[in-house]
This record gives sequence, structure tokens and C-alpha cells, in this order.
Amino acid sequence: MKSLFAITSAVLVALLHTAAMAQPGPGMGGGPGMAGRGGCAQAGDTGLCPARQQVHQKMMAACQDKRGPERRQCMHQQALQVDCSQARNPQQCDLRKQAAAACQDQVGPAFRNCMQERMPPVDCSQAVDPARCAQHQKARELCRDKSGAEHRQCLRDVLAPAK
Repeated sequence: MKSLFAITSAVLVALLHTAAMAQPGPGMGGGPGMAGRGGCAQAGDTGLCPARQQVHQKMMAACQDKRGPERRQCMHQQALQVDCSQARNPQQCDLRKQAAAACQDQVGPAFRNCMQERMPPVDCSQAVDPARCAQHQKARELCRDKSGAEHRQCLRDVLAPAK
């Protein structure tokens, strides 16, 4: 009887553990305003979401047969070819492309830092949600000197402080 209880308990724990592991954690997509697992219905700007998905699918298709550094270079080249005339903010799109071109020889945290240095601050008065925009600007500024997991945790702490 004890062995049946132990086996049943072990199976139950394994099933619960597997279900918990399948749930996306913080920063893994699918959050509000993101076109993650929920699709475009949950995106903050549902009008542009399908266009973004289409561009992303085109980039993925163009680079699908490449791996490692060659894939990263391909994706970068595809991103530089994006048509900014269709963007919500064409001027910001052009500035981002110029910054990406200037930083193309860097990877990882060095690329992120290079992009942050070259991009002008976002004008939050033009944003859909100016308060949220300002909060994100503050988070980017406060977490600028961190990288990797430490950077992600810093952003979480600033954007969603513990209550």
C-alpha cells in the first residue's frame, strides 16, 4: 500500500512539475503589448502587429538555412532592408537602421550598448501611452550598465517592482 502511494505521489509531482515548466516566465514573451503566444489580439497596436509578423517571417525565411554567426549576420542584413515608409514612426525607424549599421560589427551586450548610445531618446509626448514610455526610458537609463540576466532583472525591478 505504501509503495502504491509513493508511486502515485511521484507521478503526480512529475505531472505538476512538467506543467509548471511549460509556463513562460518573466521576459519570455506573451506579455501585455507583445505579439507573443497570444498573437496579434493581445498586442498593444493591433493594426501594426500583422505587418511586424510578416516582416519577421520574411527575415526568418531568408535566413532559415544559416546557423551561428552566419545566421546572425543574415538577420542583421535583413533588418537593415526593412521599409521604414510603412513604420508608425518612419523617422525613428530610419535612425534605428542607421544605428544598427554603425554597430553591425558588435554582438551581444556590446551591440545593445552601441545602439543605446547612437539612438536619440524617445519623445514620449508622441507616444500612445506617455507615462509608460517615460517609465521605459527610466528603466533603460537605470539599467544601461548591466548585461545579460542582471540587465533583465534590473528592468523587471524598475518596470514591475515587488509590491
